[in-house]
Amino acid sequence: MIDMHQARQRCMIGIVFIAMVTTYFFSAAFEAKADKDSYKERLIRFHVLANSDSPEDQALKLKVRDRVIAEMNPKFEQSKSLDETRKILQASLENIETIAMEELQKNGSSDTVRAELGEVNFPTKNYGSITLPAGSYEALRIVIGRGQGANWWCVLFPPLCFVDMKSGLTNEKTKRELMSVLTEEEFRRISTASSEEAVPVKLKFKVAEIFESAKANIGRVVGLNE
Repeated sequence: MIDMHQARQRCMIGIVFIAMVTTYFFSAAFEAKADKDSYKERLIRFHVLANSDSPEDQALKLKVRDRVIAEMNPKFEQSKSLDETRKILQASLENIETIAMEELQKNGSSDTVRAELGEVNFPTKNYGSITLPAGSYEALRIVIGRGQGANWWCVLFPPLCFVDMKSGLTNEKTKRELMSVLTEEEFRRISTASSEEAVPVKLKFKVAEIFESAKANIGRVVGLNE
């Protein structure tokens, strides 16, 4: 027979066990999410928003895109790191605005333009066999006029915009450039990604491991394994 004291003790142990498993689960989930998204911290993307969806504004957006990439790409191609590209962008924002404004005026537009570097939300985007899941990425953002038109985006670091704009990204080019800045595991994630909601398999194994370990330890304390 189990007396009242033993029953109370086992009840308390059970509560502690549940609390431990819950804490470990959320801790493991947080770590896995941070690890799963680590590739985002190694990329800088490029985002151009048109004034509106009119054919004229959409055509202007592409002309601004072409001009900025053509003039800035030589600098980006020389960059060897994300930090270096970030510094180039921070030092060039005013110049980028000037380039964009010149292109607008050349085409008879009086729209304003602003360039900024910051966190931008992107939809899921495919680059050949690579899928960059939707989410927040560091990006150079050019907003033309009201910025209410359809947008255009690419990967600025590593420098894939010029290739993407000219002929589309080949799998080999994409892989070579991305693997130069991503770990093998990070590259594997985006080369097989379809959504951000998928729970990493290793998280499931981690939770099972925590559960079994906690159960064994508590079992030894209260004699459940006897």
